[in-house]
Amino acid sequence: MALGILIDAASHELCFFFLMNKDIRSFIYVITVMTLTACNGIMDGLYDEDTSQRGGATADDIEIVSGTLTINASNWKNWYYIDLHALHDSIVNGAEQDLSFPPYPIPTTLTGEWDGESAVCTYWYDVFGEGLQNHELRSSTPADTQEEPEQWDLALHRDNVRTNGGAVFMTQSADINDLGDAWRSDAATWQEDEWNETDVWMDQSQMFTGVIGNQRIKINPLLSSWLTLQIPPIPPSFTYNGNAFVIRLKDGTYAAIRLADYRKQGTNCIMTIEYRYPLQ
Repeated sequence: MALGILIDAASHELCFFFLMNKDIRSFIYVITVMTLTACNGIMDGLYDEDTSQRGGATADDIEIVSGTLTINASNWKNWYYIDLHALHDSIVNGAEQDLSFPPYPIPTTLTGEWDGESAVCTYWYDVFGEGLQNHELRSSTPADTQEEPEQWDLALHRDNVRTNGGAVFMTQSADINDLGDAWRSDAATWQEDEWNETDVWMDQSQMFTGVIGNQRIKINPLLSSWLTLQIPPIPPSFTYNGNAFVIRLKDGTYAAIRLADYRKQGTNCIMTIEYRYPLQ
């Protein structure tokens, strides 16, 4: 069973495209665009909080789903969260109307108790010389902790990706249905999220002088490498590697994910993402 979802991050409108296979017959359902209200906690109650695995199921117990997500992550100021578990359940249970991915703004000030890590870090980048690798910290200001939904597995901000306590393995395949066996090996190297203060660009008000404000937050450097921003040249160029990645979620299940494209209608960071969950 496969699902494709088109998400307009500005209006929170979703288009759902379903492809369901039964025996040798194929049925295609096209569901009209629905406007969904951005609502925190919309998935509350779907999972049993007392189990080590959300829903209490293992990968062997649940049906594999796959499809494509298109998320407009071009806005500098927002994160967008993907809940693979809820995505799976929405397809299997026909509850797709309960699924939305509203934007979560990046905090720019400290309004409550500081977590000791979150901050706005302003850097100067040598955009007209050696490039992004040559940079200097100009200031660091504590900020509120990034808001996030109660349940999520992946978060996207432009060319940045982070996991919710997960780890990532990059395969050498461009096919999420043919990943090879290296990720199953005991010798496989998994990349967890790391603190970063130079890559999550969120304040472009001084960018023409090479000064950019960044969010200090954990991201996954390996998964974020699926899309690379390069300066010079000016304007910046983007490249993507096309590799399929395996994500080990914090509940011990696995998902395959791949960036199939990053640009639509002349806009960068509109991400077309292939997914498959759970892996068995």
